[in-house]
Amino acid sequence: MNKNIFFETIKCDDYEVFNLTFHEDRVAKTIAKNLNLQDYIYPPSNELSRCKVVYDESSILSVDFFPYKKREINTFRIIEVAELEYSKKYFDRTELELLFNKRESCDEIIIIKNGLVTDTSIANIAIFDGDNWITPKKPLLAGTTRARLLKNAELIEKDITLEMLLNSKKLALMNAMIDFDEIQNYSFSYK
Repeated sequence: MNKNIFFETIKCDDYEVFNLTFHEDRVAKTIAKNLNLQDYIYPPSNELSRCKVVYDESSILSVDFFPYKKREINTFRIIEVAELEYSKKYFDRTELELLFNKRESCDEIIIIKNGLVTDTSIANIAIFDGDNWITPKKPLLAGTTRARLLKNAELIEKDITLEMLLNSKKLALMNAMIDFDEIQNYSFSYK
């Protein structure tokens, strides 16, 4: 895996670029350098699009825009792993893709590492315990929407066990494109 190339997925809609400050913060943490992403992002249309900014430690390598259509996710295969490193948004997602391919007939996976819930292959996760929305204290990747919701005190960080996940009252996914998306009807598959 090439650990020196990274990317950001940034939501653009009606010529607006969303949550740029949080993306810039993550870039700065990733490469220890500030980049003004706004200098590189010019949405080509007013339609909802996914901007993919690829960069390395010294420069922006590419900026591309793709039409965005939300994936329906209702069924989750729970996958347990001993080792998986994705603390930065690496361009090479081979390890995540191999795990995603184990989903069988499910829409998405939920990755359990060292007995604790981390993320799905494309989003951070939150569960509702009856009082609060809780997100894993140790996600695989600290997402930008997750960071914003934590800053606004809309989420609480806490270790989430498999039992807590299975007994949760509600489930939500969050990433740059879907924001905070509560899943209405969901089920888990676990071997």
